[in-house]
Amino acid sequence: VQLQASGGGLVQAGGSLRLSCAASGIIGSSHNMGWFRQASGKQREMVAYITSGGGSTYANSVKGRFTISRDSAGSTVSLEMNSLKLEDTARYYCQVHRWSGGSWHEYWGQGTQVTVSS
Repeated sequence: VQLQASGGGLVQAGGSLRLSCAASGIIGSSHNMGWFRQASGKQREMVAYITSGGGSTYANSVKGRFTISRDSAGSTVSLEMNSLKLEDTARYYCQVHRWSGGSWHEYWGQGTQVTVSS
């Protein structure tokens, strides 16, 4: 499984960005997908997560500002980010979370940098 994230960049506070992640090498759509981020000097944290059934979960810090979505084939996951804040600056990683062979498996993309300026 390979994940390729795109859409990061430099944006002013209050602006918007849309991240996309394309998954290849995965069969079917019965896997969960998510976005995580890691700011400099901090641990990686979950931003948004969407299940194969379409249910979504958000970090409290992004609720009402970010929206996660996925296509029906489970090959793309996107993150629409609005009203960006300085504290949203981080490297964003997409993840596929799949149950296979009796255990969960995680796959990660290389990340895309989001920098929010004042």
